[in-house]
Amino acid sequence: MSLFRKIFGSKSEHSKAELKSEERGKYMPEIKLPIDERFTINFKANGGKFLYCEDLNEVFQNLDNIIEENKWHDKKVLLLDENLKDKFKDSNLDPTLRITESTFFLTTCENLIANDGSLLISSKQIFEKKLIELPFNFIVFATTSQIVENIGEGLRGIKSKNRQKIPTNITTIKHFKSGDEKDFLSYGSSAKNLYLLLLEDL
Repeated sequence: MSLFRKIFGSKSEHSKAELKSEERGKYMPEIKLPIDERFTINFKANGGKFLYCEDLNEVFQNLDNIIEENKWHDKKVLLLDENLKDKFKDSNLDPTLRITESTFFLTTCENLIANDGSLLISSKQIFEKKLIELPFNFIVFATTSQIVENIGEGLRGIKSKNRQKIPTNITTIKHFKSGDEKDFLSYGSSAKNLYLLLLEDL
């Protein structure tokens, strides 16, 4: 059974994994949750909407559900990634390259950061655009193999994968709530209404 199925399907297992040291005895160390569970918990705490997918069919189905839920059927999607456009060519999307025409942005990311639940992105996803210029609604397609411990690990991965030309405009998205829900910690950042379609590939 997949680890994600376990954490969302069994409350008792999840609660056991989160035992605090005071419940286990004064000198016992904290139980460190697996990296994927930590990402999921922190991502949801940031306000992100998480949809776990076991295969591509579930990815396509969940994408349809998001569009249905938000009534985006007749809305344009900002789609800058040609590979992603090809992957979702049968999903009845109406893609555009113009931000002003789009209601939501469908993209990938570089990495998913476990220790703070953020998403690491670069010019490969957003070119040289600023986050604040992009649509408020994001749908991000990623895989479980993209989960890393921290931003440093993600940056090292970007460097090793792109030895010829390292992407620019590297940034993180961490706040997934509307502007009026932001607290002082997210001041100056660009909050997004963000859905994560996470495909199991490990």
